[in-house]
Amino acid sequence: MRALVIGAAGKTGRAVTRALAARGVDVRAAVRSAGAEDRAHRAGAGSVAVVDLETGAGLGAAVDGVDAVYHLAPNVHPDEVGIARRVATAAAGAGVARFAFHSVLHPDDASMPHHVRKGRAEAVVRELHPEALVLRPAAYHQNLLDAARAGRIAVPYSLDTPFTNVDLDDVAEVAALLLTEPVWRTGTFELAGPERLTVRQLADVAARTLGHPVVAERVALDAWRAGPGAALAASARADLEAMFAAYDRDGLVGDPTPLGRLLPHAPRTWSAALTAG
Repeated sequence: MRALVIGAAGKTGRAVTRALAARGVDVRAAVRSAGAEDRAHRAGAGSVAVVDLETGAGLGAAVDGVDAVYHLAPNVHPDEVGIARRVATAAAGAGVARFAFHSVLHPDDASMPHHVRKGRAEAVVRELHPEALVLRPAAYHQNLLDAARAGRIAVPYSLDTPFTNVDLDDVAEVAALLLTEPVWRTGTFELAGPERLTVRQLADVAARTLGHPVVAERVALDAWRAGPGAALAASARADLEAMFAAYDRDGLVGDPTPLGRLLPHAPRTWSAALTAG
């Protein structure tokens, strides 16, 4: 099998590329610029295609001769739906047999605009590929690993609402399994981790696991805007602020059952992720 991974140079794309390559798949990595080629090759891609997702330039060549497409859109992109239509249309035109879309947990949550765009993109993908696979992962353990290991998890939302964070490598392993195993022709799969923990509890578990203090701290929204948020486009900043408000109310919790059923091993816990190499 030859599979095209859209967004292959990002952390999720590299993980999916590694998981597909481990199953013997010849991966063609779609990246935004030639400068990202090395990252894709190191993850196991056999070839690289430079693609402009905003215009569609390069998509025709990228999908030519592939059996499957795994579509990962750029994070909080305002044209998520248009990008999905361009990628799905190119794949359909090339006769690609299998199409998978990397969505998000709770894509129907109207309080988070970028989640809603994922939901609309899902509909576009299904319109063009009725048997598409759709993965809806929770937030990753990896988003907080470096902070926990450094001793301080600082977030601009509640420390006391629950999350069912999932390991990125578990998500990638499931992605590769679904795309390559013929029994999984179609379906929508919620991928949540096995634990329901608040940020405060994540810090406590990290301290016990790592053997040093780990502080959980809520950062004021103004401080986030002046720090990490300052480099973002205004639309992305607004999307993330809406997400923080949603996290304040409800956290982000999903059903852990599908992940446990799909993986051939127990899903990775937060403690296990902290001590992984």
